[in-house]
Amino acid sequence: MKLLIDFFPIILFFVAYKLYGIYVATIIAIMASLTQVAWLRWRHGRFEKMPLIMLALITAFGGLTLLLRDPIFVMWKPTIVNWLFAAAFLGGSLIGHRPLVERMMGQAISLPAAIWQRLNWAWVFFFLFSGLVNLFVVYIGSGFYVAEQALIAATGITAIDLNSCAEQFVGQQLDLCETAHASEAVWVNFKLFGMMGMTILFVIGQAFYLARYIQESEPNASAATPAPSAATSGDIR
Repeated sequence: MKLLIDFFPIILFFVAYKLYGIYVATIIAIMASLTQVAWLRWRHGRFEKMPLIMLALITAFGGLTLLLRDPIFVMWKPTIVNWLFAAAFLGGSLIGHRPLVERMMGQAISLPAAIWQRLNWAWVFFFLFSGLVNLFVVYIGSGFYVAEQALIAATGITAIDLNSCAEQFVGQQLDLCETAHASEAVWVNFKLFGMMGMTILFVIGQAFYLARYIQESEPNASAATPAPSAATSGDIR
């Protein structure tokens, strides 16, 4: 259930984009994030930090996209989110007695201090890498930025709804608009499937790495630590 709530805004964003384009999808994502925060407040009787941060970011970057009619701002959001996570995990490793990942998962599993530090650094580098990959897809991999700039140069219009190219342009300008729209769709697909896939692969690799340490400490861990919490892994992203 928690996993569904965590992915609620991005799933609605993806569906709305396929039906109505990026501007409607951005509005839906903001409303979904607001609904998520309100539901969690009602369910647990308190506001949770992570959904509030996500709401603030989608409202800020999504608001810029809607105000300036430029998708590039909402495309930057995953990078900012990942880099904020990287900063949090880095700060947790440098400040305090325990790294952040140990504070999140320490009640579920028992590991040597050195392994917690390695795990924390692994998450730092993963979040940094994920943010860079998102920018690569936006500016190079999908071809969106180049296609958008070519369309702007050809039309002289900066605020363009790529979901209605045929209603606005003809000829070469129509071709440029459709190319930009197709490139935009590549990023949207990456945002859902690519970033989710990267996270799943990283977590699987982490599980294989940790397996031997968990098995070695299992007799002590079972006596010293409670059962894993359902919220442990869901709070990472």
